[in-house]
Amino acid sequence: MHNFLDFEKPIAELEGKIEELRHLTGNDEVNIADEVARLQDKLTKLLQSTYGKLSPWQKTQVARHPDRPHFTDYIANLFDGFTPLAGDRQFGEDAAIIGGLARLQGRSVMVIGHEKGRDTETRVKHNFGSARPEGYRKAIRLMRMAERFNIPVVTLVDTAGAFPGADAEARGQSEAIARSIEACLDIKVPSVSVIIGEGGSGGAIALAVANTVLMLENSIYSVISPEGCASILWRSGDEAKTAAEALRLTAQDLHQLGVIDDIVPEPLGGAQRNAKEACKRVGDAIIKALEGMDDVEGGVLKARRRDKFLEMGRKGLN
Repeated sequence: MHNFLDFEKPIAELEGKIEELRHLTGNDEVNIADEVARLQDKLTKLLQSTYGKLSPWQKTQVARHPDRPHFTDYIANLFDGFTPLAGDRQFGEDAAIIGGLARLQGRSVMVIGHEKGRDTETRVKHNFGSARPEGYRKAIRLMRMAERFNIPVVTLVDTAGAFPGADAEARGQSEAIARSIEACLDIKVPSVSVIIGEGGSGGAIALAVANTVLMLENSIYSVISPEGCASILWRSGDEAKTAAEALRLTAQDLHQLGVIDDIVPEPLGGAQRNAKEACKRVGDAIIKALEGMDDVEGGVLKARRRDKFLEMGRKGLN
């Protein structure tokens, strides 16, 4: 059973009709194969038309879809021999950010990413993907380890933002995020970041400063959530749709603005409808990006990465 979003109501109704007809296939008196095929073709066209013109707010809903593949799904479907590495060696373990060594299509990589959790128990365990300082300090430790052994760094970003709680602030949340960004800029190994769902504020950019930054087609990436923006500007969450339009948070907008390097197409109807295919497409895009950095010296990689992000600021000032 799919979880359908508000704008997917016609899709849900059509899929319901198809399922009803399929349950009748055992009745010899009724030949419904042609009707199922006709409805299936209609469903494909409906998915194409619906997902071909999503608004920024609808893309926000898709990016947060409960069935969308999470970090652990990518680990299961994309990476081989994943060995998790825990703890920041200063305070403790943070389950919102997971990282470790793995192999991607035969290549050794250090993979780090946010995990939101799938049900109530895992969402609480992973704090809905909102990391505390020890999560970012763990990421720094793993990036430095990757640099020491000359292993590329791959980050998968999916968070509404860093955890804003008092305990996180007491342990230096902003400093930890800044240090993580600094480490992303400083390491002398290839780095690729993919926004696989929601990229929110500093909690996202702490892992998203890379030589190549990719976004899944229906992901979002913004300094603030549409609801947060609406509550500040209009004192009402009812204006979230308007805020989503103004924030330019879609992959298409950010590619046009030069904030990301490329867009990874999703399966028809979004990554949530075919997680394995979505994972494969992300893996192919990561490998392509890494192959383009195979013969580049570490110091050059670092310089290119820093210049890339400085150039974004320079463009904004013109």
